[in-house]
Amino acid sequence: MEEKTGNILVVDDDQDVLLAARLLLKPHYKTVQTEKDPQNITTLLKNDAFDVILLDMNFEEDSSGAEGFYWLSQIQKLDPSVVVIFITAFGDIEKAVRAIKEGAMDFILKPWQNEKLLATVSAAMQLRTSRRELQQVRFQQKQLSADLDNLFPDIIGNSSSIREIFNVIAKVADTDANVLILGESGTGKELVARAIHRQSGKAENVFISVDLGAISETLFESELFGHVKGAFTGAKEDRAGRFEVASGGTLFLDEIGNLPLSLQAKLLRVLQTHQVVRLGSNKATPIDIRLICATNMPIYKMVEENKFRQDLLYRINTVEINLPPLRERTDDIPPLIDHYVNTYSHKYNKSIRTVTPSVIKRLQKYAWPGNIRELQHAIERAVIMSDSDVLQPTDFILSPAPASSESELQVDSYNLEHIEKLTISKALRKHGGNVSHAARELGLTRAALYRRMEKYNL
Repeated sequence: MEEKTGNILVVDDDQDVLLAARLLLKPHYKTVQTEKDPQNITTLLKNDAFDVILLDMNFEEDSSGAEGFYWLSQIQKLDPSVVVIFITAFGDIEKAVRAIKEGAMDFILKPWQNEKLLATVSAAMQLRTSRRELQQVRFQQKQLSADLDNLFPDIIGNSSSIREIFNVIAKVADTDANVLILGESGTGKELVARAIHRQSGKAENVFISVDLGAISETLFESELFGHVKGAFTGAKEDRAGRFEVASGGTLFLDEIGNLPLSLQAKLLRVLQTHQVVRLGSNKATPIDIRLICATNMPIYKMVEENKFRQDLLYRINTVEINLPPLRERTDDIPPLIDHYVNTYSHKYNKSIRTVTPSVIKRLQKYAWPGNIRELQHAIERAVIMSDSDVLQPTDFILSPAPASSESELQVDSYNLEHIEKLTISKALRKHGGNVSHAARELGLTRAALYRRMEKYNL
């Protein structure tokens, strides 16, 4: 025999109505409580969780319904997910419409038909279940989001370059300006994008991250702009693209340099019109997004080579943020070590809380080609494999340093143009082709560096 569920409360000032409701509902639900005095509703709701409340609309021979609407509002304040059904001997269309508008599920007239009341309460129980499930999903999503944010809640560091990043984030976050984040792989571009979102006016809405480097070219348009049923083989239903899903919030397009030229034109049109058209449709859908893009590719050089549209670059980089590689912010390595050691010690239930000074020196001397992501993985592995409560240099396995190319840059003449070409080549190589970083180190503007690169065919 199936176990009965459901906790029903019936509130009415007529004892006969309470008895009839109890006798009718008791065989179908786990508990049926009755209450004659509505003043006790608050106490009852604080002491118990009800699924459905059958609430009389009129008490003390008052047919206005005012008391019923008052207690409906009180119930909603105490438990918004409980389902309320009004019962009354004085029914009219106006009150029924108002009851539904103010949150009651239904409106039952006395004397009721038993089958009608049972069907209504059954529907109310289903609604209550749906509300609980939705509430649980929202809680889980909120908790998951909090967990993700709290795992690495901030950009770790106090170097001058990171303080400059903090300053830019603070200035740009609460604007609608499009942001382009440049930096090598693993420097924390998405972390910066999330920091901008959390400090923006759209922080309560979604943050949608799209790795354009992980989407096959054939699916780019469908993933970004959506499609309608039958738009292509396998399109069995309408589907919203990432732009529509992100509407009202922030859309982060990582690795924007991977976007094919054909789609760059469509992206530019979307940004200009604030509308998307799904693949296979002619209908334009309005969108409202904050756009943040990122890339580790030499985007300005790509523009010169006609691999990236200049007008699109102007559109997406109202504000540009350049993230330094970890090898240029070695002062931030000790706090990063502390952060990740604590994070992974807790995750893997280890007692490790510190590292030896020699570990810090070794990690500060390493070039970190994979940047912060590589450091994070190195510490995670060390925490997992270590049998001590203090990490030692031997706990870390680091990739061998690449062969030095300094020999290629030896100055063997005093020709100033030759020296300038070699110096620019060295700076560009050091910064992985990032023109902005190289220009800054050379003491040049980006435009001046581009002119010299063109002069020397670099």
